[in-house]
Amino acid sequence: MRDTPLSNCERRFLLKAIEEKKRLDGRQTYDYRNIKISFGTDYGCCIVELGRTRVLGQVSCELVPPKDSRPTEGIMFFNLELSPMASPAFEPNRQSELLVMLNRQLERCLRNSKCIDTESLCVVSGEKVWQIRVDVHVLNHDGNLMDAASIAAISALSHFRRPDVAIQGRDITVFSPEERDPIPLSIYHMPICVSFAFFLQGSYLLVDPCEREERVKDGLLVIAMNKHREICSIQSSGGIMLLKDQVLRCSKIASVKVSEITELINKALENDRKIRKEGGKFGFAESMPKERITTLKRDEAPVEMTDVKETANEIVNRTETPTEAVSSPVLVAMGTAQVGEGIVNSWGLDEDEEDEPQTEDTKTGSVDCEHTIYLKSTKPCKQK
Repeated sequence: MRDTPLSNCERRFLLKAIEEKKRLDGRQTYDYRNIKISFGTDYGCCIVELGRTRVLGQVSCELVPPKDSRPTEGIMFFNLELSPMASPAFEPNRQSELLVMLNRQLERCLRNSKCIDTESLCVVSGEKVWQIRVDVHVLNHDGNLMDAASIAAISALSHFRRPDVAIQGRDITVFSPEERDPIPLSIYHMPICVSFAFFLQGSYLLVDPCEREERVKDGLLVIAMNKHREICSIQSSGGIMLLKDQVLRCSKIASVKVSEITELINKALENDRKIRKEGGKFGFAESMPKERITTLKRDEAPVEMTDVKETANEIVNRTETPTEAVSSPVLVAMGTAQVGEGIVNSWGLDEDEEDEPQTEDTKTGSVDCEHTIYLKSTKPCKQK
């Protein structure tokens, strides 16, 4: 299913807003959306929310034979999936151009940058090494998938713990987390991608474009950098020519953003480590905000009570005195009451007529049902 294209009015509106340095969500030109990182109950599982873009990262491992060219190094494998749950434009079991580009960029950002010590993943040289698999699932697409995927992948790798192993001769023993504490991966640095969208042939620049802004962009520049200001990878797409000054300005902006995001990741890891150590509750369910709906809760409205008596007396004085007084209620029967003298009988009958004999119309065969209902006679009407 193809995505619904933007109309000409929407396109002109977005470009006009970008020219006036305004964005749909109220951000400034170089502002990121709110980033939230939450970890699951298992090690190596995390969800990253970049605005309304949600990405799930999951890391797993297994013992496999190494590659012949590198017998003493572990294997890193990355897989990114775009499901129709994230956007109706994504088709299942189909390699789209966007999916191929995201996979390649993620591999260049994390594997080619040597951010993880692959030699520490070797168990037996030439026989057994750890294969680390990183699966990134896009849960909701609202733009800038590359940045969200890179943050989710490096956060999951930093949070992951592999099982401990022991070697006795030719035997390899893998211990469970209950037997021995799992071992974290050796991570040298955290490369993070920062995306820049260019509009109107490179005249205007935006950081962290949303989904609608990506539709009207002319080009995209993705810079992968760590907090040490080392560029790990850089990729330009869209076919626009960028000047050297533009690339340098983007690299300076990326260095600031990467430092902030790295600090946020370290803070989230520290909080999760602290909660696990104290034995508190952790996981995705605990990270969700708790919202309860009760019938006893209601908003309190402030009421001014200082001059209540004066206002009440003023209202009473303004009211007119009734011309005729209404008598007190009179109890007629159990559960009924009467106020005043009452009104005229709407049935046109008096109470004295209840016991009168039947009229001649009754004798001839016609029955006045209205009279019968009103009088509530205990004697049934007889027809002759």
